[in-house]
Amino acid sequence: MEVNYFCRYCNSTIGRIDHDGVTEVQLGFHWLTPEERKDIISYDSDGRTTVRVVCETCQEMLNRNPELSLLSRPLQ
Repeated sequence: MEVNYFCRYCNSTIGRIDHDGVTEVQLGFHWLTPEERKDIISYDSDGRTTVRVVCETCQEMLNRNPELSLLSRPLQ
């Protein structure tokens, strides 16, 4: 399973897991509600999984300026 993590705001690459034995339970995806899964995780036709989370830089910016979370476009 190939899983790529990107920041949902600045689109920077956060990390990548490429291991055939990794499961969604090991990644903690089972804790997400169906709505959260739909918002955070996407799958492509090649079997890759994309997970959109928040990088440390954007999280710090959001902590200082919470109103930025209301923007529909990236923080850059």
